[in-house]
Amino acid sequence: MLRSLWVGAAALALIVTTAPSADARSLDDILSSGTIRIGINPNFPNMSVRNDAGEWEGFDIDVGKAIAEKLGVEVEWVPTETPQRVPFIVSDRIDISLGALTRTAERAKLIDYTVPLHTEVMAVLTTDKTEGDTWQDFNKEGVVLANMRGNWSVGWIEENMPNAEMELVDTLADTVRLVGQGRADAIVENIDFFTGFTKNYPDVNWRIVKEPIFVGYCAIGLPQGEANFKEVLNIIMFDLHSSGTVNELWEKNYGSPMLVKIEPSPYF
Repeated sequence: MLRSLWVGAAALALIVTTAPSADARSLDDILSSGTIRIGINPNFPNMSVRNDAGEWEGFDIDVGKAIAEKLGVEVEWVPTETPQRVPFIVSDRIDISLGALTRTAERAKLIDYTVPLHTEVMAVLTTDKTEGDTWQDFNKEGVVLANMRGNWSVGWIEENMPNAEMELVDTLADTVRLVGQGRADAIVENIDFFTGFTKNYPDVNWRIVKEPIFVGYCAIGLPQGEANFKEVLNIIMFDLHSSGTVNELWEKNYGSPMLVKIEPSPYF
């Protein structure tokens, strides 16, 4: 996810030194075993979350099932917290990682990526009651920005939008509620993950500022050196994108279309 873009050199060094080197399973190994181990973020609705029956559901779960079906194997879901994703790939604890794994040059030194699976758009979500055509327009006194405690964007806002005030809450739904109830003016974050909650406030005229702050491209992470496995996954991604499946699954789980869709290409 975008909050992971600012991974420091020290953190990456820790990944390299703490994740034991292991021989990754090849595509033949995965097919022979009949199971693919997919890393998912256990605390990231609506990417992956357990329902009342204790079963996994969400965008990553739907995509993982589609990949497994095309490979002809079963899925073993492996809960993988955000900082564990790269080490779990390097140490052969998972075959692939989902969980909004944003592509970065630092991570690419340790793992391989497929073509992008989805995007994350950092932008401004607000209402027609607040004026502003760029994110800079919200950097002024009297503007209250809603956000979540612990989000990397809190620090980004403090550095880049110091004139605005922040109101912090604990969940996505509470963040949208602040704006929906008029207690805050806007949200500056990965807006894709918030827009679905706006449907709880049908009387509010929501809008997204057209100029995005940043577009991150999230892909499937896999071990380095598995060229055949990567090629097969890329072909599967092309099929899922060109059929519209990825966008349909996104809208199913997030309640609104992906803000910046992936344009499928047969060349990768």
